[in-house]
Amino acid sequence: MPDAIFSHPRLAPVYDAFDGERDDLTAYLDIVEELGADQVLDVGCGTGSLAVLLAERGRTVVGVDPAEASLEIARSKDRAASITWVHGDATAVQGLGADLAVMTGNVAQVFLTDDDWTRTLQGIHAALRPHGHFVFETRRPERRAWEDWAADPAPIVLDVPGSGPVEQRLEVTDVSLPLVSFRHTYRFLSDGAVVTSDSTLRFRGREEVESSLVAHGFRVLDVREAADRPGREFVFVSERTT
Repeated sequence: MPDAIFSHPRLAPVYDAFDGERDDLTAYLDIVEELGADQVLDVGCGTGSLAVLLAERGRTVVGVDPAEASLEIARSKDRAASITWVHGDATAVQGLGADLAVMTGNVAQVFLTDDDWTRTLQGIHAALRPHGHFVFETRRPERRAWEDWAADPAPIVLDVPGSGPVEQRLEVTDVSLPLVSFRHTYRFLSDGAVVTSDSTLRFRGREEVESSLVAHGFRVLDVREAADRPGREFVFVSERTT
């Protein structure tokens, strides 16, 4: 089940505002060009930020996400109705024949169990054409990002169109590696409503990720730095081996 931050009808509309400028997407646009991908599958597309940019550049795009509230935001951005939006997970788009599947925003970390990760890799493998590519990012465990999150507990207040002023607080609630849990609390200052979202991420090391890719029919072509966050994340570039 998707976290409330993506699926709650009051939180999904404010997600983009607090997510800030998506400088990370430039690297993905460049990778799409580099690989010559025409049909792109955006797994965990969320509010559609990357999918819309790709469609504007003439790509055929399918966005899949389990959070209907986020998909509603994504559809509202797709004014030309040129993108196929699918409510579900990676197993919902098997047989698509995509040239490239991507997962941005560290979506890879939401799959907490080995079974969940395996099912996702199998679904993506089945959605790609033979020798299609799969590119995604994940935070480097040794960077210990949760310590940065815990060190800055100050609230953020933004004036969000359609919602008014909203206060966001972040609290790290548990560190039991490889799992890290945290809570976002949102207070809508216009009416005093408070909505919380509890999340857990799994921090997989480079060797674990590479081994899992190979075990499920992928070849790792490259492991890169995230251009906008050097030293913080791995970007895996892989290819379906059949």
